Amino acid sequence: MNIIIITGASSGLGVEFALQLDNVFHNIDEIWLIARRKKEMLEVAQYLEHTTRVLDMDVTEMAQMERFKELLADKKPVIRMLVNCAGYGIMGEFSASNIGEELGMIDVNCRALTHMTYLCIPYMQKNSRIIQLASSAAFLPQPNFAVYAATKSYVYSFSRALNEELRSKEIYVTAVCPGPVDTPFFDIAEKTGSTLAVKKLTLVRADQVVERAIADSYHRRERSVYSAWIKSFDVVSKVVPHKALLELMRFLK
Repeated sequence: MNIIIITGASSGLGVEFALQLDNVFHNIDEIWLIARRKKEMLEVAQYLEHTTRVLDMDVTEMAQMERFKELLADKKPVIRMLVNCAGYGIMGEFSASNIGEELGMIDVNCRALTHMTYLCIPYMQKNSRIIQLASSAAFLPQPNFAVYAATKSYVYSFSRALNEELRSKEIYVTAVCPGPVDTPFFDIAEKTGSTLAVKKLTLVRADQVVERAIADSYHRRERSVYSAWIKSFDVVSKVVPHKALLELMRFLK
């Protein structure tokens, strides 16, 4: 049984990946959708041509991940693609933040992503793919978005290293590094009242980011960066010392 697994599949980029991959792949038997909100995933499943398995689970809960491990052992699928979309961000000054939410970002964005990837790799074969949702925030430390940017730096680094490790098995990993995307992400991120200054200037559609990511994954690229603005930001973050960029950000605040 050939399957695709998508985490964070109840909203945003996770839903968009489900819709587009459903149209792209014709040799897949099932698409597994994973998120906490079952109702939303069932609604997504109605639009998919492929047989869909809805797993309402919290990827940060060890007991639930153990049950997922047992499900894999029972079904023994061939995972053709894993898309790790589960994650969230909270803006605001770290010292004034809710520490539970800050630690939660690390749990979802880093630990759960790592755990899910680890469980799935043994069920992958030649030409399987892993897509990890990083962010352009991984390119540079982000004051007032400190923990989120740090978690995405982890995803970015982990993904690139894993891509090299798995290359001999012909399994390919792509880190997706979008800037602001028009999804419910900012409903959570901006609940503290903080606003990403470049959001309106650089905001792009989810379908554009996902289409680019799928194409880059197909071409075995280690990362996917959409839009001229974010590609320029990537270049600047490599050329200009981070200290100078952080001072500029402080001046523009």
